[in-house]
Amino acid sequence: MLSINKTTRIGSLNAYKQFLCTKSDDPIQSHIGKLVKGNKIVVFMKGNPQAPRCGFSNAVVDILNIHKAKFEAHDVLIDENLRNGIKEFSNWPTIPQVFVDGEFIGGCDILLQLHRSGELDKILEKNTQEKPVA
Repeated sequence: MLSINKTTRIGSLNAYKQFLCTKSDDPIQSHIGKLVKGNKIVVFMKGNPQAPRCGFSNAVVDILNIHKAKFEAHDVLIDENLRNGIKEFSNWPTIPQVFVDGEFIGGCDILLQLHRSGELDKILEKNTQEKPVA
């Protein structure tokens, strides 16, 4: 969480007020929140699905393609604010990061474990099931 200290001089005394910037107050955090909640599967990666720029991002794309999952990808290398912001948003230090139904799933290592164990099928099935129309 980002904290901003602001000093206000009142008479001869200094009064200190601390204003905390929450995720909803930070424009990049708000933007990331909208991306994650507005799409079923979102990947924050280095490069793009057609041209990943790191092996871990490439592996995540390959795994999702094996499962024929449609996903939205965002290249963190073209926007330093996005690159740093996603790490703060998820409280996870590495890229790539995968979100399903607004929930942080993990990075390459976790996605690979879920794939190998068969759990990823369950997560993605839940993701692709259509909700009944009321």
